Amino acid sequence: MQEKVTVITGIHYRTEQSVSLYLEDGRIKEIVPLPAERSGSALPWIGPGLVDLQINGYGGADFNTIPLPEGTVERATRALWQEGVTSYYPTVITNGDEEIEQALRTIARACASDRVSAAAVAGIHLEGPFISCEDGPRGAHSASYVKAPDWELFERWQEAAEGRIRIVTLSPEWPDAVRFIERCAAQGVTVSIGHTSATEEQIAEAVQAGARMSTHLGNGAHLALPRHPNYIWSQLAQDGLSACVIADGFHLPDPVLKVVFRTKGERAMIVSDAVYLSGMAPGAYESHIGGKVVLTPEGRLHLAENPSLLAGSVQLLPSGIHHLASRGLASFAEAWEMASVRPSAFMGLTAQRGLEVGAAADLVLFDRDDQGISIRHTYKAGQKVF
Repeated sequence: MQEKVTVITGIHYRTEQSVSLYLEDGRIKEIVPLPAERSGSALPWIGPGLVDLQINGYGGADFNTIPLPEGTVERATRALWQEGVTSYYPTVITNGDEEIEQALRTIARACASDRVSAAAVAGIHLEGPFISCEDGPRGAHSASYVKAPDWELFERWQEAAEGRIRIVTLSPEWPDAVRFIERCAAQGVTVSIGHTSATEEQIAEAVQAGARMSTHLGNGAHLALPRHPNYIWSQLAQDGLSACVIADGFHLPDPVLKVVFRTKGERAMIVSDAVYLSGMAPGAYESHIGGKVVLTPEGRLHLAENPSLLAGSVQLLPSGIHHLASRGLASFAEAWEMASVRPSAFMGLTAQRGLEVGAAADLVLFDRDDQGISIRHTYKAGQKVF
């Protein structure tokens, strides 16, 4: 039986040309320009599906609540589809050994038993506990659980995750970190440098060993750094490192974002690093990590007792894209690609070709104006999921 062909029409996010996309068997079969009489401002925009390499939770679904309630991953996935996210990496942060194992096992079980979760979860991001123990670089991660890289422990966690750990954030300042990085690289696990106080030499050795990325570069750092050298400059200077940044307008000032983009070029990507309070109504909350926090109507999450200190991110990728484009830090097409085809290509996902014939049909139909981006529909492998 011939596969049904789905046709979607809109404005191509890069060419700004009105087109019809023909989808068949989960892929883009054909792209046909529309005649002038069928073009118009009422059409939605069409872009590749968004890919979030680092997300801790969304809409009350938290990947770090132990025990992880059944259905958490599926609820998060369906909610993220409403935000145009077609692939993501649930992020498990520093915790006790057993707690991390339990979270990994529950996420893996969800992917094995639920087609919704399996379709969207491209892998798991393990952020810690092999990070700096220093205040500042450690960020909000609990000091009591931070430790040196431990390969035997990682193998145990990878077994619990059924091989789904695809990204590990660590600091190369630890002895024997190089050997750990080499082992990860040999198994196809992306090592990302983050929450670090490593020296320039340690960062260079980590890259030589196989580290490929920087985790939320510019955040998870000391409040004051030496003018030079310091670990932010050192990571920017490493051509072998791609850089992820949080582009919500709160975590990094625009000049820093501009420098990262100019330095890294095609290797620059954006992540949300959103916590589970993302998507919730503004107000005061009790966070199991940050304590009493406040989510403002503008989308800024801060500590209740000290509004100058952020308590995490709550802006998803569409907000980051809008911020970059509206502030002139990147063209709209470039900003969209920082959150879609670039991370997809970096991680070797099937949707990395974007809007091309033969590419995987992970797509987003959306509206955009001066106020932001509004998602109309999301397609995963050619199927409308929102």
